[in-house]
Amino acid sequence: MAFFSRKIKTAEFASSPIKAAAGIGRNGAFPTYGYLSNTFEMAALSLPTVSRARDLLASTISGLEFRQYVKQWNGTDYEEIYVPNESWMENPDPKVPRQFILANTVTDLWIFGRAFWAITSRNATDGRPMSFQWIPASQISTPNQEGPQFFSMPEVIKFNGVDLDPNEVVTFLAPTTGLMYSGRRAVSIATHLDQYADRAATIETVPGYLQQTSAGETMSGEELGDLAAQWAQARREGNVIGALNNYVNFVEFDRDPLEVNAAQREYQALDLSRICSVPAYLVSAPTPGASMTYQNASQARQDLWLFGAQMYAEAITSRLSMNDVVTRGRYVCFDTSELLAVGDMHNALVEPPVPALQEMPS
Repeated sequence: MAFFSRKIKTAEFASSPIKAAAGIGRNGAFPTYGYLSNTFEMAALSLPTVSRARDLLASTISGLEFRQYVKQWNGTDYEEIYVPNESWMENPDPKVPRQFILANTVTDLWIFGRAFWAITSRNATDGRPMSFQWIPASQISTPNQEGPQFFSMPEVIKFNGVDLDPNEVVTFLAPTTGLMYSGRRAVSIATHLDQYADRAATIETVPGYLQQTSAGETMSGEELGDLAAQWAQARREGNVIGALNNYVNFVEFDRDPLEVNAAQREYQALDLSRICSVPAYLVSAPTPGASMTYQNASQARQDLWLFGAQMYAEAITSRLSMNDVVTRGRYVCFDTSELLAVGDMHNALVEPPVPALQEMPS
């Protein structure tokens, strides 16, 4: 039996809502079966640059309010005339704040290339949605569209293996390929660099190698291996004082590997800002040759909107403007008047200076 089934009955009065999902519980929510985060999603968001980029995009869009308008031809151009909002535009899911459902929708669009809302109630008069519930994209599968390129609305939707009625699910499609497809290599490189830094943080002595002197009898490969293992074990256990006889010397590396790792991580932060569609200075990624340290806060918001958030915001509003959600001839948009307002604002520190490599402690 389908998880959702469309059922519309005669209304007693115009605002009478009806349930849209056959399997919803007493609280109006369908069983979740335990939401699980995607492995890639957890790995990516563990990286500070990726997490910061997601937070900027999600918080920017989720803080905006919906507005509804119609278009009227004035003889030279179409004029937008705002009309009263639908009831769900204030809060699409009555059980959670608007910021919650919008932030998670943006995150899914950004990471997976699409997002999903289940319709939980409909208006008994025209059958249009009155409330929604966000469904994690990480738990959705569409057998007829595996990705990474999604070419239309899915005809088959499964949530944790349970069939959903596509007519009772609003599917949002991102204008770009999801991060889990386009950014997998960049995230993998950054993760390995972070893992090396994590291991190096537990080493209390400088990196180097053991070298046998010419004073003693040549040691066999097994003896050299045992010596290196014992030395490494002592370092792992936190022994910062070592003892060597005159037959073995400890030689420091010419260049501290941590310096190399720091440079690699700085470059990778810049690379991640590119793949995350967020200006580098907003995530404090060092940009070679750039001397900008302070940026006007108003300009920073406009950069974030233009180069990152706008395409995901329009992916949401264009889908909600379709005829299965709102009345034909009406359109949904975000109110960006405050976000993009240009005023006499103070300069905000958006990119703290990054110390040169030679200044970093070894």
